Amino acid sequence: MKRTLTVVTPIFNEEQNVEELCERIAAAMSRLPYDYEHLCIDNASTDQTVAHLRRRAAQDPHVKVIINARNFGYIRSSFHGLLQATGDAVILIASDLQDPPEKIAEFVAEWERGFKTVLAVKASSEESKVMYSLRRLYYFCIGQLSDVALVPNATGSGLFDREVIGILRTLRDPYPYFRGLVCEIGFPIATVAFNQPKRLRGVTSQNWYVLYDMAMLAVVKHSKVPLRMLTLAGFMLAGLSATVAFGYLVAKIVSWDSFQIGFAPLLIGLFFFAAIQMIFLGLLGEYVGSIHTHIRRFPHVIEAERINFTPASGGTQGANYLEKALS
Repeated sequence: MKRTLTVVTPIFNEEQNVEELCERIAAAMSRLPYDYEHLCIDNASTDQTVAHLRRRAAQDPHVKVIINARNFGYIRSSFHGLLQATGDAVILIASDLQDPPEKIAEFVAEWERGFKTVLAVKASSEESKVMYSLRRLYYFCIGQLSDVALVPNATGSGLFDREVIGILRTLRDPYPYFRGLVCEIGFPIATVAFNQPKRLRGVTSQNWYVLYDMAMLAVVKHSKVPLRMLTLAGFMLAGLSATVAFGYLVAKIVSWDSFQIGFAPLLIGLFFFAAIQMIFLGLLGEYVGSIHTHIRRFPHVIEAERINFTPASGGTQGANYLEKALS
C-alpha cells in the first residue's frame, strides 16, 4: 500500500496566489511516488480566496479545504491544520509562494533518509536588507535565550513525520510556537536551504504586530532567562542606587555649602527607573498572558465548513471540537 503525504497550506486573503499555489503543489507531488492530499485551511479570508478554493476542490479531489469561522491568527490556524492531517508525513508550506513548493521533493528525500523533521532554512532572502538583518538578529537572540537549540533562519515550512504530529497532538498547547516545539521534541532535524524570493502578489498578513507576537511567544514558551534577568537586574540597580546615594552623601558632607544636587539627576533617575519598571512589568505580563491563554484551553480554531472531506472526517466541527478540547 502506498504511503500518503499531506500538504498543509494556511491561507488568508491570497486570491492572487492560491491558483498558482495549488498548481505548483500538484506538479511537485506528481513527481513523487506517493498518494497525497492537499489541505488548505482558510482563516476566514475577506477576498475571493474561498471562491477560488471551492472551484479548485471541485476540480481536484486531492484538495481539501477547512474554512475557519473567523480569523484565529496564523499561529493557531496553521497548527490546527497540521493536526487534521492524515498522511504518513505532513508538509507545511506557506501560501504566499515565498517558500517554493518545489522544495517538497527535497523535504521528502530527507524524510526517506530517516529524518522525522525537516525544516526549510533561508540561506538568503530578496527582502529588504533591513528586514533580513532584523530577522537574523532576532534568530541570534532567541537562540541565546532559548532552553533548547533552535534552528536559525527556519521559516516554519518543512516536513514532519506522523510520529512528530502524534506527539504534537498530545501537548494540548492552545497557542504554540511551532518552530520551538519541533526542536523541543528532540528528534534529529534535517535542513533544506533556499533563497527566499520577494512576494510577487498580494499583501502579507505578517505585519509588525504579528511578528512581535511570534517573537515574544518564542521567548515566553522556551526560555526562563528573561525572568531571571529581571531579578538579577533588580539587584544590580538596587546596588547602583545605593552606591550613587552614598556618593552624593559623601559629596554633600565634604562640600556642604557648595555642593548642590539639583533637579536634573533626580528627574533622570526617576524616569530611568520608571522605564525599567514598565519594561519589567511588560515582560512579566507576557508570561502571565501565556499562562492565561494556556489554562483557558480554548481550541485552536472553530471550523465553519469542510470541503472534500469524507463523512467520517468531515462536517462542521465547531461545537464538537470545543467539547472535546474542554473534556
